[in-house]
Amino acid sequence: MSESTAPRGDAPLPVLAVIGRPNVGKSTLVNRIIGRREAVVEDVPGVTRDRVPYDAEWNGKAFTVVDTGGWDPDARGLAERIAAQAEVAVQAADAVLFVVDATVGITDADEAVVRILRAAKKPVVLAANKVDDQRGELEAASLWNLGLGEPYPVSALHGRGSGDMLDAVLAALPDAPEERESEIGGPRRVAIVGKPNVGKSSLLNQLAGEYRVVVDDASGTTVDPVDELVELGGREWRFIDTAGIRRRVREASGHEYYASLRTSTAIERAEVAVVIVDASMPFTEQDIRIVSSVAETGRALVVAFNKWDKVDEERRYYLEREIERELVQVQWAPRINIAARTGWHVDRLVRALDAALEGWETRIGTGALNSFLGRLVAEHPHPVRGGKQAKILFGTQASTAPPTFILFTSGKLEAGYVRFVERRLREEFGFVGTPIHIQQRPREKRKR
Repeated sequence: MSESTAPRGDAPLPVLAVIGRPNVGKSTLVNRIIGRREAVVEDVPGVTRDRVPYDAEWNGKAFTVVDTGGWDPDARGLAERIAAQAEVAVQAADAVLFVVDATVGITDADEAVVRILRAAKKPVVLAANKVDDQRGELEAASLWNLGLGEPYPVSALHGRGSGDMLDAVLAALPDAPEERESEIGGPRRVAIVGKPNVGKSSLLNQLAGEYRVVVDDASGTTVDPVDELVELGGREWRFIDTAGIRRRVREASGHEYYASLRTSTAIERAEVAVVIVDASMPFTEQDIRIVSSVAETGRALVVAFNKWDKVDEERRYYLEREIERELVQVQWAPRINIAARTGWHVDRLVRALDAALEGWETRIGTGALNSFLGRLVAEHPHPVRGGKQAKILFGTQASTAPPTFILFTSGKLEAGYVRFVERRLREEFGFVGTPIHIQQRPREKRKR
């Protein structure tokens, strides 16, 4: 596969949402699917509230299982929030495993869930749980009346029938939900990310030239990523407006948790992320964490300081110092000052995006790289530790997007020296707007 046609990054795994009324055995079934006891199981309705996704595999096919809280369409209070969480999970999933208690039969709540599932138009596998014997299978047959196709009788507790159910799940899940290959050669993909209420949707509306995304002063109005094709600088770009990233994922409520999960997916789908920061307010831990997450994911990065029309001289003074202190790890990222609502300086975004993407895809020839490394080692050798001195013997750039280098060494390089090599690489070759990954391959000692 040539470099120009290679897919940028791996496609995310297919996602299976496990939903159903409270206390039908969803978490027990999730544990059965993933083959280990991780999901919280308790004989009390509604114990599962916010759940991290779990990695699962069946017949050599990997997928992600998302356990949700009990879904009661008439819920109030906490139960209502759990229902909202499950609804968002269905939207985020590629297929749904709908769990019904076969010993209870069809309830009004089950039928209400079926209506929502039909509206979602996602593939559904119907699991008739708590079927431990032949008589239970006859009870499960009545679930044909839900109109979701064949009910698969299972016992989450004992494992009975789980193989047939998982075969049906694999048939419902796509092989690759977001094939990157199909997007190669298309518009460049840009994720707009940031904590709630910093102006992400306002920026997208300004770029799109019309009011397409709901904008509300209530933080977190946007829940689903919205793809928007926008023409900028005479070219078409694909912008992904994401739900605001909130607190730490584990602290987020169910609805927010799935919104943040989808934001992570949006960053993975993108080639470059624009992190929006409210310039009128002090930096927060969230702002810094979002910037770090983009860099860790290996995407190109642009930092946009929004609401610049609200920044006075005093705020600028403090902002400069906050940038020096908080963005020290991503000094390489282009920064622009904008006012999304009025459109002030929004046109500067194209130049910043182009610079970041160019850095992200920069490739250094092996000859030029090793000439540079030779000069670097001669001028600044690795410090001697314990009478030994590690040396860089040879280097190669393994890939781009992001630029990834492999250094073959005589011993393990110290982290500080690796950071020094990265800094000098940037000084020599640019790499604006992109993280750089450096891997070490210390030479193995020959056994005598």
